[in-house]
Amino acid sequence: MNILFRCVIIACSLSLLGICTLSQSSAQRKPNIVILLADDMGYGDIGPYGVKDIRTPHLNRLAREGIKFTNFYANGPNCTPTRAALMTGRWQQRVGLEWATRPTAGPQGELPLSEPTIAKLLKEEGYATGMFGKWHLGYDITRGPIARGFDEFFGLLTGNVDMYSHKYRTGMPDLYEGTQPVERAGYLTDLLTEKAVDFIRRNATKPFFLYVPYNAVHWPFQVPSTPKDIRTVETWFDGTRKDYALMLERMDWSVGQILKTLDQQGLAKDTLVVFTNDNGGERLSRSTPLFHHKSTLWEGGIRVPCLMRWPGKLPAGKVTDQMAITMDLTATAAALAGAKSPRALDGVNLLPILQGKQSPASRTFFWRINQPGIAQKAVRAGKWKYFQEGENEMLFDLSQDIGERNDLRYVHPEIVKSLRAQMQRWEEEIARNK
Repeated sequence: MNILFRCVIIACSLSLLGICTLSQSSAQRKPNIVILLADDMGYGDIGPYGVKDIRTPHLNRLAREGIKFTNFYANGPNCTPTRAALMTGRWQQRVGLEWATRPTAGPQGELPLSEPTIAKLLKEEGYATGMFGKWHLGYDITRGPIARGFDEFFGLLTGNVDMYSHKYRTGMPDLYEGTQPVERAGYLTDLLTEKAVDFIRRNATKPFFLYVPYNAVHWPFQVPSTPKDIRTVETWFDGTRKDYALMLERMDWSVGQILKTLDQQGLAKDTLVVFTNDNGGERLSRSTPLFHHKSTLWEGGIRVPCLMRWPGKLPAGKVTDQMAITMDLTATAAALAGAKSPRALDGVNLLPILQGKQSPASRTFFWRINQPGIAQKAVRAGKWKYFQEGENEMLFDLSQDIGERNDLRYVHPEIVKSLRAQMQRWEEEIARNK
């Protein structure tokens, strides 16, 4: 009887030990990271940022359950530079990608293979890594996402494709799965979302990094559920604000599907979800209250929405004025995963600030454009924005003048001089340390 009693005690102890071990293992699981990236969306085009003619209930939910940034910036004024910064966590100038790359660019227009990506860093930490969407960091599929640390890839290499035929405007097919060209029937936003949802379900028991860079709402402006609307070179830019709204609403629905899947898998509290945009809006977008649009360094070209949710770890319904930039998301993801990059990151981990463990940080950001027909530089330091176009210099107090209408250059020449000097030092540092 005593022997039997001791056996029961031992069995129960082992069982309890197993339960404790399982519980501890679950508690120590690294968080999932989901980054959702819109394309060419205007600062004021979603509900949390004041839109009235577009319904975005799922993005509204993200803002309600997380943090809304009012001073979040894209690393660049168009596609490629921002994506380069997101993948590397570094100024895009360090990798030579300061402007949107084109299929004719060759090796000069791709992210160097020597640059470790956030996908590679997280994969080394045991993360499953999946990308479903727009790459736009080179056109050689053998040097694309699969070669950069992603376990899975489904999407496009170029900057834009027909939403139904999945061809570039020259007629070149541009839809890949892994490293192979594929053909799939369907509206591309839906296809990307299906892949993302499936990825979550298949990797629910281990930490994962999911990157979904939608090509919506970039032209061509094609609405869902109209598969006969195949675009040609002549009709590529056709569209109306209503078309744009339907595209954006479909992307919002897609965000909802991803959030729903996280809920169904019991992963919401284990997952940091970020939604942002690659640059300012374009022709059919709404940038209010900002001035100008994509491919400029006015606020409308570089200030973008950003929503960040992590239930229980980040406050809900908070609005933050903390300045932040795309490459901060990389540094944040690396810190969450315990990943160490062999390169010094230019971005910072935002979580200690957002969680109230650190005071808001004073930040200074730099941008430049040196393209035929457009030469601009800009510095954002605290409330001040220095803007240079050609030989013209301007200074704006963004705390009072978010629309950049009141040039204070002659009122504060000392600030202009200081920010101009900071820009020069930044350019010199970038040239020395690529």
